[in-house]
Parts: sequence; structure tokens; C-alpha cells
Amino acid sequence: MSPTFNDIVSSLQRSGTFINSLIAILTIGGQQLLSSFTFSCPCQVGKNFYYGSAFLVIPALILLIAGYALRSQMWTITSEYCCSCAPPCRQISPLERKLACLRFFSITGRALVAPLTWLAVTLLRGTYYECAASEFTSVDHYPAFDNISASKREEILAGFPCCRSAPSDVILVRDEVALLHRYQSQMLGWILITLAIIAALVSCCLARCCSPLTSLQHHYWTTHLHNERELFEQVAEQHSKLLIMQRIKKIFGFTPGSENVRHIRIPSCQDWRDISVPSFLCMGDELQGHYSFLGDTVDEDNKGGKSEGIELKP
Repeated sequence: MSPTFNDIVSSLQRSGTFINSLIAILTIGGQQLLSSFTFSCPCQVGKNFYYGSAFLVIPALILLIAGYALRSQMWTITSEYCCSCAPPCRQISPLERKLACLRFFSITGRALVAPLTWLAVTLLRGTYYECAASEFTSVDHYPAFDNISASKREEILAGFPCCRSAPSDVILVRDEVALLHRYQSQMLGWILITLAIIAALVSCCLARCCSPLTSLQHHYWTTHLHNERELFEQVAEQHSKLLIMQRIKKIFGFTPGSENVRHIRIPSCQDWRDISVPSFLCMGDELQGHYSFLGDTVDEDNKGGKSEGIELKP
């Protein structure tokens, strides 16, 4: 790929609008598949409401939780600013807390894209709403239901979404009720879309007005966070590979990919016991965290808590 095309792809990947649009498209596709293969209204009294409401609300909640859980920035904010178990390594300034709040609102906005898309699409389709609201329709003004008992009326109304065979006058009522439910569902869908757009616009304006950064500073800060995460992941991956290769060489005598293996080492029973339990990396004066399964130390010269470099010998 040409550098220009790479720049375009990288710009799209970093663009919030592109990511949100992609999430919305995937959510719409998932909703279409779920409706086609799994949804079937039971058409029974007392079950339609719970079944239709479950398909309407529960996937939206799952998408919202997943939207938070899949954001690495959410876990960064939680561990750095919210978790009381973290060691008090440094004082957090008010400016950092404001920036963390802005990041949290940004994460929330992206996490809401999928559930709001789900609710809007399902309401515009009207299938779930029609199933859930079928039992609660008022049909007192229809002459076809004058001589029908309340229990029988509920049973007939519950069967409307399944288009069961019925007398001709009841079929006309069923068609009108279906149109009424579609109207109500679609109106709720458009109201939800309008409120979401207004809320997004207002939140963006408030975020920019309340932000301690100017527009250029905010752009630089966002770019800095992206580059920081990207470079850190690259260095962490390379550092981890080199460290693990050094430990593997210490245990077995050679590293993966070695062409001329002249000396190998047979691990002792103690070596196998040592690499079967996790060792720890010191995070503070007394606190420790899970680190590795390949031994407590890399080099004998690195004991004693000294922060020294590790020479990678050929």
C-alpha cells in the first residue's frame, strides 16, 4: 500500500466518527440476524410483554456493558483514578482529574453508540414492541369485542402478533392494532434518535466549553495519548520477548530459532518446580503483582532490588 493510503487508513482508524459508524453498522447487522433467526413472539397471555421487552432491552444492556469493558482506556481510568487498592505512588492534580472525567465522558459516548443503535433500529422495525404491547391495547371502542369476556379478550389480543385465524371483524381490528403499534414504536424510535443527537451535540459543546484545554491543545493531547499507547505496546512487546528469551535460555540453554545449538541444559526438578509457580514484580515498598511463570530472576547479578540493565549475551 502507498504511504498516502496508509495515512488515510490510519486516520480513519483514529477517527471517532468512523469507529462509531462501524459499530452502528455492525449493531444493525446483528439486530437483523437476531430478529430473523431467534425472535418468535409466544402469543400467550402474560408472556408477550416479558419476551418482547427482553429482546428490546437486554441486548442493549449487554452492548452497553461490552462497550465499557472493551475500552482499554476505561480500565486505565479505573486503575489510576478510581481504584482505592492501588498504591499511592503520586498525587493526582485537579487538572488530571478533569482530563480523566473528559475521557470517561468520551468513553461513555462511544459505549452508548451500540445500545442506542439497537434500540432505535428495533423500535423502527416495531416487531418487538408489537409483541410486548399486544396485551395492553384498548379495544373497547370496537363493536367486535362487546360480547367477549375479559379473559377471552386478552387471549385474542395476545394472539394478534402471530396472525392467527379469526373472524373477519376481528381481523380488521388486528390490522388496525398492528398499524397502531407500528406507529407508536416508530415514533418512539425517531424520538430516541432525536434525543441522542441533541445529547451528543450538547455534550460535545459542554465538553469543549468546560475543558481546560484549547482546541489545538485537545487535539495534541488526544494524539499524544494515541501515540503513547501505540509506542508503549510496541516496546512492551519487544521487551517482553527479549526478557522471556533470556529466561528460556537460562533454563534450557538455547532460545527458539537458534540455528547452531551447541549446548543444551537439562532442567532439574527444582527448575520445573520454580517455573510452575508465578513470580512477582515489585510494584512498591511492600506490594507485589503477578508477573511471570519462568522464574524469580533473570540474571544472578540483578538480585538485591537493583534497577540495572540486562545484557543480552549471544
